[in-house]
Amino acid sequence: MKRLPLWLKKTQGPMSRIHHLKTILRRRNLHTVCESARCPNIGECFSKPTATFMILGDLCARRCGFCNIEGGNFPSGVDTGEPGNIAITVKEMGLSHVVITSVTRDDLVDGGAAQFALTIQAIRGTIPSIFIEVLTPDFRGDRGALGTVLNAGPDIFNHNVETVPALYPIVRPQANYERSLGLLETAKKWGVTVKSGIMLGLGERREEVAGVMEDLISIGCDALTIGQYLQPNRRCLEVKEYVEPERFKEYDELGRSMGFKYVFSGPFVRSSYNAEFQLSARK
Repeated sequence: MKRLPLWLKKTQGPMSRIHHLKTILRRRNLHTVCESARCPNIGECFSKPTATFMILGDLCARRCGFCNIEGGNFPSGVDTGEPGNIAITVKEMGLSHVVITSVTRDDLVDGGAAQFALTIQAIRGTIPSIFIEVLTPDFRGDRGALGTVLNAGPDIFNHNVETVPALYPIVRPQANYERSLGLLETAKKWGVTVKSGIMLGLGERREEVAGVMEDLISIGCDALTIGQYLQPNRRCLEVKEYVEPERFKEYDELGRSMGFKYVFSGPFVRSSYNAEFQLSARK
């Protein structure tokens, strides 16, 4: 792995708070993408407290080149107690903004859409005023599955395109750039706030990043996150470049000039990092 530059070195939050939250999660058999994806912000987020809950287990049907989440054989069906356990935990944590994401479950007919809907409903039934964001897989382009999620009433629909089209064969070999754009465009037509995100440092060119931003604006995307890719383990793709903070600032300014309602661009930015501050994208 390349040596990290100074701007990518980060301290952890209070370990007591991190261990406390992990204890709650394990007791209820819950997962977070913060842990499974080895997010560099876990110490900061867990000490706030905030977390992005990952439903449908911790094994993924796909093996994207950038991701730390393991692939494997799935148990039959889904955990029916998961939506209720998440709702209880969200209330216990006192959250006003919660993010729900998942592994990709191509083994399920609806890709896990029903579990997203049940989780949204369980949280909303427990805390009616809470703001709910979902970060979903592509559901293999199934508009019916997407409709199941959107009918449950999330406030923000997020699906990450992750990288530029030219890099999809190595970064997201089982995904499709146009399919992801189509999913976001359909969600926008439902009237929900739409969000997406990309990573830098995988070999993309500046004009390619600008092209992705233009594509997202053209389909009505409201909010955009841009962050630095960091290799989570040696099996994943190597970092081609550590992008300097000044270029992230340039992309931030470019995105705002294009018309995004919200742009969050920086080395440590992740899709759900500081999601509670993205309230300007609600309207």
